[in-house]
Amino acid sequence: MRTVITLDAPPVSRREILRYMGAAASDAATEDLIDRGLALLTGKLRYSVCYREGEIVRQGDEILLDGMAFSSETVKKALAGCDRAVIFAATVGLAPDRLMLTYGTLEPSLALCLQAIGAERIEALCDAFCATYPDGRPRISPGYGDFPLATQRELFSRLDCPRAIGLTLNENLLMTPTKSVTAVFGRKESHEAT
Repeated sequence: MRTVITLDAPPVSRREILRYMGAAASDAATEDLIDRGLALLTGKLRYSVCYREGEIVRQGDEILLDGMAFSSETVKKALAGCDRAVIFAATVGLAPDRLMLTYGTLEPSLALCLQAIGAERIEALCDAFCATYPDGRPRISPGYGDFPLATQRELFSRLDCPRAIGLTLNENLLMTPTKSVTAVFGRKESHEAT
């Protein structure tokens, strides 16, 4: 069964924003740009996640999860030793896209900063969601290693992303809003005595 949740805004990492901007170091002008970008996005981001959890079934060379078959070595490695897995989609909404479009020609440096803030925000959202599973393993997304990007279609279908969180996928496998992620991670509860 699919679940939809909205999380509180995770803490902002200015260091990560700088990294996404490609800035080796910060200065007063860059800090001012980040402050402006954050102010423009204040109150406009939504931290939405839809997800499903299921049992992992190993069948020959494939892993079956929620009716999906994975033969990717990357997925097998990520789910090794796990009994259950979670598939999820997350988005921070359209505000970063709209503002990047607005400032793309007016003030390209601010548009770059908004892109970096959006990237930091979606990653922070994914980290916050995954942290709700203390026994969760690191997440992987379609397109990583030999995990086919085309798997996006099945994930979108299973999660009903357009209806659940307003996330769409075009024929080129690009998501809208762009500051969105789909991923899977394994879970294994510790059976050791304490």
